[in-house]
Amino acid sequence: MNGSGPRVAILGFHLEANAFAPPSEKGDFIAQCWEEGDGISALARSVSHLPAEIPGFYQRMDALGPWTPVPLIVVGAPPGGPAAADVWRDFISQVESRLRAQGPVDGVYIANHGASSAVGVDDTEAQLARLIRSIVGPDVPVIATHDLHCNVSEETVASLDALVSYRTNPHVDQRERAAEAADLLHEVFEGERLVTAYIRLPITPPSVTLSTHQGPYADIVRRAETMMQPKGQGPIAVVSAASGFVFSDLPKCGMTVTVTARGDLAAARRAALELARDVWKDRGRYIANTIDVAKAVELAAKAEQPLLFADVADNPGGGGGGNTTWLLEAFDRARVPGVTLGVFVSPEVAAKAHEAGVGGEFQAVFNAQPGSYTQRYEARAKVLCLTDGNGVGRRGILRGRKFSLGASALIELCDSGMQVVVGSLRRQLAEPAMLEMHGLDISRLHILIVKSRGHYRAGFDEFFPNERIHDVDSPGLTTPNLSQIHFKRLPRPVWPLDQDAAWIEPEWD
Repeated sequence: MNGSGPRVAILGFHLEANAFAPPSEKGDFIAQCWEEGDGISALARSVSHLPAEIPGFYQRMDALGPWTPVPLIVVGAPPGGPAAADVWRDFISQVESRLRAQGPVDGVYIANHGASSAVGVDDTEAQLARLIRSIVGPDVPVIATHDLHCNVSEETVASLDALVSYRTNPHVDQRERAAEAADLLHEVFEGERLVTAYIRLPITPPSVTLSTHQGPYADIVRRAETMMQPKGQGPIAVVSAASGFVFSDLPKCGMTVTVTARGDLAAARRAALELARDVWKDRGRYIANTIDVAKAVELAAKAEQPLLFADVADNPGGGGGGNTTWLLEAFDRARVPGVTLGVFVSPEVAAKAHEAGVGGEFQAVFNAQPGSYTQRYEARAKVLCLTDGNGVGRRGILRGRKFSLGASALIELCDSGMQVVVGSLRRQLAEPAMLEMHGLDISRLHILIVKSRGHYRAGFDEFFPNERIHDVDSPGLTTPNLSQIHFKRLPRPVWPLDQDAAWIEPEWD
């Protein structure tokens, strides 16, 4: 360490890769986050578009004492297909060249999503971790944070000193987990030795069953938290119970337990095995509770209180296009009063709305070029509001972060009066500001349809309590009905797709 405190390299790659979605191109990253070099530090200490872990890490490191940040590169794109080959080559090349150019560092912090992949590279996290370890050597601590929907491989864990995954779903604890990573780095700086035990189980539960407020996964996360011991009070430093992301369709998919201990590998293994047994014993509780489109229309038509319906099968937060019309068409044709839907992703409709201007009418053509899950639907529409789509989140996963929908509009379908927020960039409706920026008062909405899997719950809980929320299944890239998906590389047998799935416990000495 030098006179300015420890030099810590900072980098991150945020992409939740859905194998069934089109590849994520450079433009997808640039539209959300592609930052290189020293400018990252200024962004991390201001309101910015950086992943929330980055400012959280800076804030904690600043509080712990003098240090020298060595920011390399931080990129992120909306959940989508595997990163295009050239995107990954660019990123990994920049990591290597920038880290080598900076000279020796005392620690490395990686803020990854953890469920990424690239065209031609299944395990991007392992490749990145191995590269960093090969450059910094065995004695420099390398600690990563991951989304809890991460697919963790044994190869990744082997190159890290610790893995810290989120413990909230919806994700509202990114800053806290980054602070935890900073604390662990400081423990190593002070002489602590970290060791890790890892277990992967043949379970790939539907994502709608993974709430950390209640249910089987909530129980597992709480159990993991009770196992962790503060510095000086026991060996178990961090327990990461990751649920995985099944739509990555990779051999490393599955729920994982990763336990990092202070020098005591036997303790780490005991804790990992104990928690993994709990996960396996509870596997039968991961059952999706959804309704179909017809039932949603029926409930909405007779609703006396405001209701929220989540279009979970078309979640842009899991790689969906945000443009299936199953719910849009059903509610419009049924003439259900007081319905608002967002965000429907259609650059073409948004552009037509901007061309027509506020108060203008036009023929809204949703999905002029239909796809595998997307059907064409037309309706006469009136433009109520136009925006550039740029805002700052105030609740949930986007609280205090900049976001962009691209050019956006609030339109009203003339026959039914249904309101639709249309955006140009693929974003899930998890943040109330996305509606409020279009002049909508959410407290006065009767029926709200959100294209989101679960993060909307942290954004809209002030308006819609759990008993007035319904998850709706329909054809889509992120359907919780996993039997509808034609998996090609998922390890089989796996629960719940295969009732005969079996788990063999590790044979540790």
